[in-house]
Amino acid sequence: SEASGAFGLPGFYFDPEKNRYFRLLPGHNNCNPLTREQLQRKEREKERQKMLEEDQNPRKKAPRPGLNSSLLLQKRHLGLLPENSYCRLVHEVKVSGMKRHKLEIESTDNSSCPDTDNFRLIVGDSACERVFTVNDVSHGGCKYGIMNFSSNSRGSLSVEMCDNLYFTNRKVGASDPSADGELCLVGAADTPGCVSLLPASLFSNSDPDQPGMLCSFKISAAWSCAWCLNPQFDKTFSTGLSRRVILKDAETGRTQTYNVSSDVLAQQFALQAPILFNGCRSGEIFSIDLRQRSRRDPGWKASRFHQESAITSVRVLQDENYLLAADMLGQIKLWDVRGTKAVQEYKGHYNEHAYLPIHICEREGLLLAVGQDCYTRVWSLRDGHLLRTIPSPHPAANDMIPSIVFSPNLGGAKGLPGLLLAVKHDLYYYPYNTDYPTGRPADARQEGGATV
Repeated sequence: SEASGAFGLPGFYFDPEKNRYFRLLPGHNNCNPLTREQLQRKEREKERQKMLEEDQNPRKKAPRPGLNSSLLLQKRHLGLLPENSYCRLVHEVKVSGMKRHKLEIESTDNSSCPDTDNFRLIVGDSACERVFTVNDVSHGGCKYGIMNFSSNSRGSLSVEMCDNLYFTNRKVGASDPSADGELCLVGAADTPGCVSLLPASLFSNSDPDQPGMLCSFKISAAWSCAWCLNPQFDKTFSTGLSRRVILKDAETGRTQTYNVSSDVLAQQFALQAPILFNGCRSGEIFSIDLRQRSRRDPGWKASRFHQESAITSVRVLQDENYLLAADMLGQIKLWDVRGTKAVQEYKGHYNEHAYLPIHICEREGLLLAVGQDCYTRVWSLRDGHLLRTIPSPHPAANDMIPSIVFSPNLGGAKGLPGLLLAVKHDLYYYPYNTDYPTGRPADARQEGGATV
C-alpha cells in the first residue's frame, strides 16, 4: 500500500523519481511537508495531466471494441444495422472523438470579457440557442446572464454574453429551466432559503424597458425547485424544503403543502402528466399527482422507491414510465416507475457529498454527469456503457467542479453539435467536428466569431 512504501516499510513513502524513502506523518500535522493527502493530490494531478494530453490525441480509443465510422457506414449500406441503432452508435463515435477548444466570450458591445467572474452554473434552453449563466461576483453572491451562440463562415462557434444588472446576494445552487424560457432558481445547498422565478426575456437586451423580476419567494430552508410545463398546471412551480413540499400557483399565489419525512433535495415535473417527482436526503424517491387534491389520504404518494443515499438529481425520460436518479454514493440508476425497480445502472460516477446534477440527451442516447472529482463522464443511455471520461482543464477542487451543457444544435437549428464546459472563469467547447478551426482569435473575430 501507499502507507507501507514500495517494500513494505510502515509509515514511509517511496518516491520512484528520487529513488528514496520519505517519512509520512499524520495529515493534520501542519509542520509536516509530506502527508498522504498531498501525495494523493499529486497522483491525481499527474493522472489528470496525462488524460489531458491523451484527450488531444487525434487517434482516440474507440468507445466500444471495433466501433468506428467506416464500419458503421458499411453495416448500414449492407442493411445489417437499423436506422435508429446507426444514429445512436454514430453519436457514440462522435462523442469519443471530441477535442477541447477554449472559447473567447464577447460582450454585447463587441469587447472581449477576459475578467469574466467564475461560472457557478450554465443551463441551456430547450433549443440550446441560449445558455443561462450564474456567475460569482467579487463582493459575494451571484449575477445572472445569457450567452447567445452562433456559427460563422469558418464553422467556428461565437459566444456573446448579454450584459445585465440582475444580482442576488445569495449563492445560487439549483435551477430548473422551462421550454418557454422561465427559470426557477433556488439558493445553494449551503445557504438554502430563497426561490426566484425569472423570465429569460429579462436578459435579451432588446427592450430597454425590461420588466422586473417575475417573482421572488422567501421560503425557509428551500433545497430544490421545479417549474411545471403541463398545460393543466403551466403556472405552477414546486419547492423542496426540509420535510416539506410546496406547490404554488405563480399567478394566484394558491399554495399546497405536503409534509414528508426527509429534506427534498431534487425535483422535476413530468410533461405529459402533471406529476412531480421528488428525491430526498433519505434516499427516497416519490411522486405527487397534482390532479389528486386530497393530502389527508395516506396514499397521496403516487409512487415511491429508494436508493442507498441522498438523492442529488432526478430526471424524467420522454417515456415517463422511466426516471433517472443520482445519489451521494455516486450511483446513477434508471428506474421503471410502474414496477418501482431499477432496470439499469451507470457506473463510474464519483460523488461523496456534493449536490451534482445529471444531464440526459435522449435523442442522442447519451447520459452525462460531472463528478466530485471534476471529471465529466458520458454513458450510453441504452445500456450503461461508459463511453468517455473528460478531465477538467483546471486542477480538481471542490469549488471548481465544472458545469456542462450538451446539444446537437448549439446555437439553434443550424447550430453545431457538441459539449460546453464552464469551469472557473473559462468556457470550453468540445465539438463533434474533428476539423474544428483553431486559428487565432483575432482572425476568427474578423469572420464574425470567437474561438481559441
